[in-house]
Amino acid sequence: QVQLVESGGGLVQPGGSLRLSCAASGSISRINAMGWYRQAPGKQRELVATITSDRVENYADSVKGRFTISRDNAKNLVYLQMNSLKPEDTAVYYCAADIGMRSSGMGYWGKGTLVTVSS
Repeated sequence: QVQLVESGGGLVQPGGSLRLSCAASGSISRINAMGWYRQAPGKQRELVATITSDRVENYADSVKGRFTISRDNAKNLVYLQMNSLKPEDTAVYYCAADIGMRSSGMGYWGKGTLVTVSS
């Protein structure tokens, strides 16, 4: 059994910063890519950022230059540093991971953490 648990969400004013964390635990053979996705009210879930086991990063255009994804492979952690937050960043943020000896896509998901950007 594998669990992903997010933390760090909350209420922040426009222009502010938040740091999300996600811890993977359980029966983990190998973590390939990890990532963050978000779902705003009334919208579909969308990719925010991903990072491979070699730390190659990929970002949605809407967050480039403002968000930074990083990971701690020894501790099975992934982070999302969010700066210059905008009201349109308001969403539930989900952590995801591709776990297994072979890469097979983001098959594991956390339950999400709410980020609200509002004055």
